Amino acid sequence: MKVFTPGEVTEADIVAISGGCVFIQLDGKSEGQIDSEELLDEHGAIKVKVGEKIKAYFVEAKNGDKIFTTKIAGNKAGKESLKSAYESGIPVEGSITAVIKGGYDVKIGDTRVFCPFSQIGLKRVENPEVLVGTRHTFKIIEYKEGGRNILVSSRVLLEEELEDKVDILKQELEVGMPVDATVISLEKFGAFVDVKGVRALLPISEISRSRVDDISNFLTVGQEIKVAILNLDWDNKKISVSKKQLIKDPWDEVTTKYKENSRHSGDVSRITKFGIFVTLEPGIDGLIHISDITQDNFKVGQKISVEVKSIDAKERRIGLKEVASDEEYNLNKKYFDSDDDNDTYNPFAALLKGKK
Repeated sequence: MKVFTPGEVTEADIVAISGGCVFIQLDGKSEGQIDSEELLDEHGAIKVKVGEKIKAYFVEAKNGDKIFTTKIAGNKAGKESLKSAYESGIPVEGSITAVIKGGYDVKIGDTRVFCPFSQIGLKRVENPEVLVGTRHTFKIIEYKEGGRNILVSSRVLLEEELEDKVDILKQELEVGMPVDATVISLEKFGAFVDVKGVRALLPISEISRSRVDDISNFLTVGQEIKVAILNLDWDNKKISVSKKQLIKDPWDEVTTKYKENSRHSGDVSRITKFGIFVTLEPGIDGLIHISDITQDNFKVGQKISVEVKSIDAKERRIGLKEVASDEEYNLNKKYFDSDDDNDTYNPFAALLKGKK
């Protein structure tokens, strides 16, 4: 049978839950025990079940039983237990009680320890006060003066967890493959999404085929989306994804739908010094050059009628010119094409035919 050393980590299947213990399968017929109190939810119910895998740390062999723990907390967090946790690398659980100079005052059992601001998570917390009263799992990174000076870090554990996830994802992910993601946050430059437990960046340019000025019009926090892997930078633990790549490119059929001299309606999307951009459909904008503009009272969002002057699918450019609306166009067409002396649309029809 395998001989475990204190602090050694193992990942094993839960084989039974009984008598206040959670039993995990080790090698052969050997089993380990975890106090079930460690695995209760906020309502006091066991939050794991038989068949699940669990990560645990070896504590000691006692009366023939192998004792494991997921973390040291509560009444188990005495001075000797914390010293053992430091020496063995076993996580400890504590509550943030206050914000003090340089970091947080943390209480683990009856012991007060210190966590620097830089060690509370993987990214900076803008308002430290919001974490007061919250519970976290830490690793003791310094143990001095007989336990009177203890320094802890949650960042170290999160980085170790991230390393484990990255090792798994290296085998699973490939550039271009579609994956499910959950939107975590919206930023000016894009959005962060969760991909299989790892944070990935969805750049603003990769959200949609159409222009994105306000990300909140396209995404919401908590939204489930499908994305394609854009880039995998394992050295820097950075993943970027694209939602746009999974949307059919409208430019593939642009020459079929938008022929020269054809008429269309669109919405004014941008007004610049050199002309007006008009969205013909999501992802396809055309330009009315300043030399073809006959009025100066356009507004963003305004619907107008245009005619295609030129099209270059390779360069993704469409030249447009403003024309009368369909209603005006049809009315004028009837006016000039009419042959009826009494035509409602052409009261001068008789004169045009040389009649008195």
